[in-house]
Amino acid sequence: MNDYDLLVVGSANADLVIGVERRPAPGETVLGSDLAVHPGGKGANQAVAAARLGARTALLARVGDDAHGRLLLESQRAAGVETGGVLVGGAPTGVALITVDPSGDNSIVVSPGANARLTPGDVRAAGELLAGARVVSAQLEIPLETVAEVVRTRAGGARFVLNPSPPAPLPPDVLAACDPLVVNEHEARFVLGDAAGRDPEDWARALLALGPRSVVVTLGAEGALVAEGGTDASAVRVPSPRVDAVDTTGAGDAFTAALAWRLSLGEGLAQAAAFAVRVGAAAVTGEGAQASFPTAEEVSAL
Repeated sequence: MNDYDLLVVGSANADLVIGVERRPAPGETVLGSDLAVHPGGKGANQAVAAARLGARTALLARVGDDAHGRLLLESQRAAGVETGGVLVGGAPTGVALITVDPSGDNSIVVSPGANARLTPGDVRAAGELLAGARVVSAQLEIPLETVAEVVRTRAGGARFVLNPSPPAPLPPDVLAACDPLVVNEHEARFVLGDAAGRDPEDWARALLALGPRSVVVTLGAEGALVAEGGTDASAVRVPSPRVDAVDTTGAGDAFTAALAWRLSLGEGLAQAAAFAVRVGAAAVTGEGAQASFPTAEEVSAL
């Protein structure tokens, strides 16, 4: 029996958020709102989002022995995440500097801090944790070599979900394990380079040709697109409900967490994505990342 529906291996950051009327041009200074500090990081976000939906969730991450690290641990525990795999020390907690404009769009700069010290050795030492998970989800705010070790160390039957953000070249063994590879437009174009086509269906087919077992392309307010079964597979669009966006920070993390959880329950990729787009839509209607993540009841009411 699996102990966890989902194990998230990834980053934990303190999000330092400022609202702006517009982003500054190079060399320009603009005034913003008061600084708000929220728990964040793609890994920590995914863990909280999944736990809030009802998933049995654990997090493998590293934070600093500082106030930001304590904030992150408190947030995880409050959501019901198992935090025994969260390591403390080695560097200050990672920080994300985020500006949010009136439309809800954001720009983010990340200082990895302790996230960069999550090593392949840490993954091997957490072998029991990985052995107990149905699905393992990772991102690229931790070292790529650590993600590759996750692929090698996870249980044989565990499904691997990867969001390559921030994007980086992926080795063949990592690509081959992805089921699915979850990308937005920017990440898809980075991974494909000159091979990127003109529309998401082209991206999905080209991404499948690189080796992942399945692909999900997130399309913001337009929902998502899923493809699996080889380069000749048809891509299926999954529409999103229409909502008034307040802040898009963390929406992609909420989507990926929901997708991974539903896959752990045995749902098909398109069915899991249909649920995940509703979770992502609900997340953009509130401010911040983790604070905006919905419960299953709130998703049903959307």
